[in-house]
Amino acid sequence: MSAEGQAFVVFSAGMLLLMGIGMNMALALVLTGAGMAWVLGFWDTQLLAQNLVAGVDSFPLLAVPFFILAGELMNSGGISRRIIAMAQAWVGHIRGGLGYVAIGAAVLMASMSGSALADTAALATILLPMMRNNGYPLPASAGLLAAGGIIAPIIPPSMPFVIYGVTTNTSISALFVSGIVPGLIMGLGLIVAWKLVLRKIDLPMGQPLPLAERVRATGKAFWALLMPIIIIGGMKTGFFTPTEAAVVAAFYALIVALFIHREMRVPELYAVLVRAAKTTSVVMFLCAGAAVASYMITLADLPSTLSNWLGPLVDSPRLLMAVMMVVLVLIGTALDLTPTILIFAPVMLPIAVKAGIDPVYFGLMFVLNGAIGLITPPVGTVLNVIAGVGRLPMHTVIKGVNPFLITYTLILILFVIFPQIVIAPVAWMR
Repeated sequence: MSAEGQAFVVFSAGMLLLMGIGMNMALALVLTGAGMAWVLGFWDTQLLAQNLVAGVDSFPLLAVPFFILAGELMNSGGISRRIIAMAQAWVGHIRGGLGYVAIGAAVLMASMSGSALADTAALATILLPMMRNNGYPLPASAGLLAAGGIIAPIIPPSMPFVIYGVTTNTSISALFVSGIVPGLIMGLGLIVAWKLVLRKIDLPMGQPLPLAERVRATGKAFWALLMPIIIIGGMKTGFFTPTEAAVVAAFYALIVALFIHREMRVPELYAVLVRAAKTTSVVMFLCAGAAVASYMITLADLPSTLSNWLGPLVDSPRLLMAVMMVVLVLIGTALDLTPTILIFAPVMLPIAVKAGIDPVYFGLMFVLNGAIGLITPPVGTVLNVIAGVGRLPMHTVIKGVNPFLITYTLILILFVIFPQIVIAPVAWMR
């Protein structure tokens, strides 16, 4: 077997083995990258260290810690709670209304934090006990909250889009724009799926709140609703870049939490910063570890091997896209979204571009597929968050998420067949 073939075996078998024993994903990437370097004859600790540093030495990646901080400040400063309260005031009285509240709140919160895990944790912490107390079946409730949480990687500002843009040198602003319509379609898809699920659930209708109380709840959420307008509007007008938008989001959330809502005191800021720093360290270590593995994958010329396998499909862009999506679905069952982007996006994008596929469209599809992987067993990071927050067995959450997983799969197929749904809004915004 050639050195390149041995490197491929080391990477694939090594990742499966290390993931199987429960090793940290970032460390597994570093170790498999080091193993590939040894097989390829490029063993050099200085080279490994340089790639580790290069993986996080990027100005656009500064957006990640600030968006994470913004999400933590939103949850601690009452912004997330006010969004949920506003949604409940308007649609909470409808049969199954808490489900519609969850969907509306998920879409609104997605336009502020960009983190699936942060949004899912906030939604589950507030809404899951309410749904349990009002007689909603736990599997369906948990599944809906998990499905709503993964809208965050699609609607801007999206941390996965930032990572994808940095990794593949794709316009982050264009990626942000590409996620608006698909994110809204995902929300509509959840509404349809929830209506179908409600057919098997006997839930009473509530009494609608007076208009004055609805308006009052909306007024309390005013500062929260202003946040996505500032972020998206500022990027659209060119007033600030996506990286600067992350800083603006964090600063805005801090001001609202401390001085407007006054639900967070200055001493509590330390704990918020620590939580944000811990989450940031996990993401950045993944970026660093993936840089080592990606560099060795390039040296082993694995992209050319994949290109040769998919080469016959280059003349059929939709068929190529469909095959790539199937491959990514399989990858998503084993890998989290961030390492999937870091490892496979640089490999697959050149093939897609060669077939004439728009790179921004491909980026949206790539991230959407990876986001669906967050609610796909056996890894399903978002499923783990729901199970942990709600203290539910994993099989209960998996059972409940299946109808919404099918809905997202159909949406993914829709975008493969009709790419203009994604491409046209980007062209219009440009």
